[in-house]
Amino acid sequence: MKTMITMVRSLAAVAALAIASPAFAAGAKVEIDYQDWSFAGPFGYYDRAQLQRGFKVYVENCSACHALSRVAFRNLAEDGGPSFTEDQAKAIAADYTVVDGPDDFGDMYDRPAILADRFPSPFPNENAARAANNGAYPPDFSLLAKARAPQRGFPGFVFDIFTQYQENGPDYIYSLLTGYVDPPEGVEVPVGQYYNHSFMAGEFISMAPPLFEEAVEYTDGTPMTVENYARDVSAFMMWAAEPHLEDRKKIGFRVMLFLIVFAGMLYFTKKKIWRDVEH
Repeated sequence: MKTMITMVRSLAAVAALAIASPAFAAGAKVEIDYQDWSFAGPFGYYDRAQLQRGFKVYVENCSACHALSRVAFRNLAEDGGPSFTEDQAKAIAADYTVVDGPDDFGDMYDRPAILADRFPSPFPNENAARAANNGAYPPDFSLLAKARAPQRGFPGFVFDIFTQYQENGPDYIYSLLTGYVDPPEGVEVPVGQYYNHSFMAGEFISMAPPLFEEAVEYTDGTPMTVENYARDVSAFMMWAAEPHLEDRKKIGFRVMLFLIVFAGMLYFTKKKIWRDVEH
């Protein structure tokens, strides 16, 4: 009887989720353009060249408004990331100024950043950030690729369990960056906002279109298009949010292999021990 009650409750929960999820999706009117990422799937990995291009897009187009406060300059030269050399990472850090101190007189002072420092915020505080952006607060980029991950709804999330789809964050960011279009006829965009059909919080967003054709110079021959800029910076943001993704997937694969071998050993051990016992 308890088993039946549990099953009924589980089915009721699934049904409620199936009803609620499409309603949320319909209300938000989010249009997601799903991408083919190198880091997708159980054997996914970061494309080093793409991460370096994405970092360049961030520096030249996004860093004036968006912080990267959880990423240290030394992370740029670590394995599993953009794979800059240590000298390159030091040169990048030297372009930034951080506040340090107090000194011997009790005063704070500015100095060039070093590898141990994290990326400084472009604004001294939240109020200053809002004042510079028409009242909107630009979110920190460090964890955005994991924090901005719209739910797929039923039955999509069921299939995601088997396909191991976990890229809804970068898919959403890419869609948002490329989702600036002219509003439909009859839709009036409020002053200081822009129409974006992929924005989770509604159709209007305070951030102006940040990417334009040939705005960032690529030196590796990659076409300098809005779509490529959006893909590259989305991949970079995914790395910033999950820098140890490659190690996690490698460990997971080894664990699965161990469990398979261990299960086989248990099976044959059981057969050997109980082979003379009637069942």
